[in-house]
Amino acid sequence: MTRLRQMGAQWLLLGCLVILVLCWGAGAEGQHDPRDRHEAVHTESVANGEHGHDVAHDAAAHGHDDSHGREIAPELTPHPVNRALWPPALILILGAAVLPFLPRVLRSAGTVALPLYALWYIWTQIPDGCIVTLPFAGYDLQVLRADRLSLVFGKIFTLVGVIAAIYGWHNPERKQQVAALLYTAGAVGVTFAGDYFTLYAFWELMAVSSTILIWARRRPESDRAGTRYLLMHLAGGIALLAGILFNLQSTGSIEITRLLPGTGGAAAWLILAGFCLNAAVPPLGPWLPDAYPRATVTGAIFCSALTTKTAVYALLRVFPGWEVLVVAGAIMTLYGVIYAILANDIRELLSYHIISQVGYMVCGCGIGTMMGVNGSASHAVCHILYKALLFMGMGAIIETTGKSKITELGGFWKRQKVIFLLYMVGAFSISGVPIWNGFTSKSMVVAAAGESHMTVIFMMLMLASVGTFLSVGLKLPYAAWMGEDRGIQPKKAPVNMVIGMAIAAFFCTLLGLAPGLLYRDLPYAVHWNPFTFPHLMEAIQVLLFTFFMFYLLIPRFRPHATISLDTDFFYRKSAPVARAVFVDAVGWVFDSAHKMVHRIADWAGDRFRDPTEWVPGWPARVAADEPGYDEDRARMPLLLPLTLTLLTFVVASLWILLS
Repeated sequence: MTRLRQMGAQWLLLGCLVILVLCWGAGAEGQHDPRDRHEAVHTESVANGEHGHDVAHDAAAHGHDDSHGREIAPELTPHPVNRALWPPALILILGAAVLPFLPRVLRSAGTVALPLYALWYIWTQIPDGCIVTLPFAGYDLQVLRADRLSLVFGKIFTLVGVIAAIYGWHNPERKQQVAALLYTAGAVGVTFAGDYFTLYAFWELMAVSSTILIWARRRPESDRAGTRYLLMHLAGGIALLAGILFNLQSTGSIEITRLLPGTGGAAAWLILAGFCLNAAVPPLGPWLPDAYPRATVTGAIFCSALTTKTAVYALLRVFPGWEVLVVAGAIMTLYGVIYAILANDIRELLSYHIISQVGYMVCGCGIGTMMGVNGSASHAVCHILYKALLFMGMGAIIETTGKSKITELGGFWKRQKVIFLLYMVGAFSISGVPIWNGFTSKSMVVAAAGESHMTVIFMMLMLASVGTFLSVGLKLPYAAWMGEDRGIQPKKAPVNMVIGMAIAAFFCTLLGLAPGLLYRDLPYAVHWNPFTFPHLMEAIQVLLFTFFMFYLLIPRFRPHATISLDTDFFYRKSAPVARAVFVDAVGWVFDSAHKMVHRIADWAGDRFRDPTEWVPGWPARVAADEPGYDEDRARMPLLLPLTLTLLTFVVASLWILLS
């Protein structure tokens, strides 16, 4: 084992040197953003009076300096392009409506073809600046509003929908297939929504459809986790809706616009709370590691890619430059890493790392500069790819071994080499190893913190990088596939699962080697080259330090069958009290009222059953079980009720005629 560790260290050093040479060559070529020339032409046009924008509107669209001297990125205000287009989410919704009636093979093909067509549609048919409105209840709903930010998120959401559908091709269950399409439709719908009502409708569609993917595993723990997940998201939806209504009351508009830091009042904070809950910002985020490990194998991939990244998009759209997000994001990066190191469930570990990586995005949004916004958007794209790949790798383990605890796994990597190697591509990507996409995106957020002179935030982000490589890049693969041989004989994974992982690994590598393919689609022009010598040396030093720390402390990182208490401890422990107050007490009130109404009805029925008993001198009726009972004499005479009916009719008619 010692010899093996020495050889591993030697190969890692050699690999780092090769990576350094390759990246240095790539960085020396330089990168040019095609928007540079466009911005120059745009500036010249304004100078020559060729621009038709209102001057005040242009001034509002420009960036502004905050109290710390940061230049906040300007709001994206594209020129409207009038084209008759369908909202891309509608493609997926209509497909989901038809899908259940197709045979199995066509259903699996449809789950791939529909998001693939939506991807093509977004990429080729929806131009920057396109706006489609729909009148509804006195408001103009912007069911489709496209700009550079929404287009980049729309593309990656549909792309991961294709990859996850290929991975889950072998799963014939209609419920999961339809829920996955609706989930993707919800994310795409939020991305292209130009008004809050449209956004809210798709926001809730995501909550319901993702819950189905958790319940679909059909286990008691999945039922309970799915219920908690749904309740949390419904609470977040209520906060979001309240903020939308307050915003409508104060502004008279439902259009989604940027809110400058400190503006918007209570409406802004309620909307921010709704977004932050979906982004799993602590202490609002324990639903994520509680629910995602209990979802289906394929459902967890959709969950890892869509909900939190849709929230990141919403934050970038409405709240860039809010400093509270800088602090929250930096805390998230360390919070997620710490809990991931302690986790024993393989997908719970990855779930906590979603929180950590989303922290980088939230932090970049809070920084709010063009570098910060670009870094947040690019890291969201890269994170969707490599996190999907990581969940696919862990899903393959669950599919082929039936086990999900680290303490139950180990010693079978040679019997699952391809899946292990593809997983390591995702592990190197999330760890920020050069030539993979995590390095090209995460470094932008870290650099944005440095440029904004946020030294403490910069150090927190760097420290989180150490924990990421330590847990996802070293501990998890070592414990799950290597380590002690427990005699596990995994089944052969379906070919479609390997193909899905290979596609995700391809894009992780492609965007790592050629980040310009991503940079050119980001909201603002990118003047950033991650392959400079200082950046490469910084990344390699962090990775080598982490590797040798793990190498020396391997016994300390052995998994333990423990459960870590998260902030959900508070609402789990308070659940009996809440149930007693809000469920049992309310139920007792309704039960008591129900019994009282029944007693009154029984009393009234008994009293009014035979009104002749009220008439003095009227012969008493004999009960059927008493002697002397005569059926004819016991029957109620018709003279009195007919007389009363006719009298009532006459009185009512006279009253109507005389009034």
